[in-house]
Amino acid sequence: QLQFVESGGGLVQSGGSLRLSCAASGFTVPYDAIGWFRQAPGREREGVSCITSSDKATYYGDSVKGRFTISRDNAKNTIYLQMNSLKPEDTAVYYCAATIFGSGSMCLDTHDYWGQGTQVTVSS
Repeated sequence: QLQFVESGGGLVQSGGSLRLSCAASGFTVPYDAIGWFRQAPGREREGVSCITSSDKATYYGDSVKGRFTISRDNAKNTIYLQMNSLKPEDTAVYYCAATIFGSGSMCLDTHDYWGQGTQVTVSS
């Protein structure tokens, strides 16, 4: 059974930092990439970042480039999202998600499985 255990969300002031974690388990097929998307009330889903399984290439949405960093610990089947210089517009529920088939930056917009999400709130 697929399972994503997400943690690290919370309330932080503008300019602060948070680190999200996602432990993924239960995959019976390999996935091409894993990463994060977010969704705020009244807004469309937005790809935040992802990392490919084959060459560990990383991709970022335009709004988070230079501020967020994705990393992966294969031994723990865990990915992390270090979020720095947070802004109020980063407020959203962040979901850990896997892309089963997708090459390159497709993982930003293609999500086949995802977790329950973790709330990130940035106050001004």
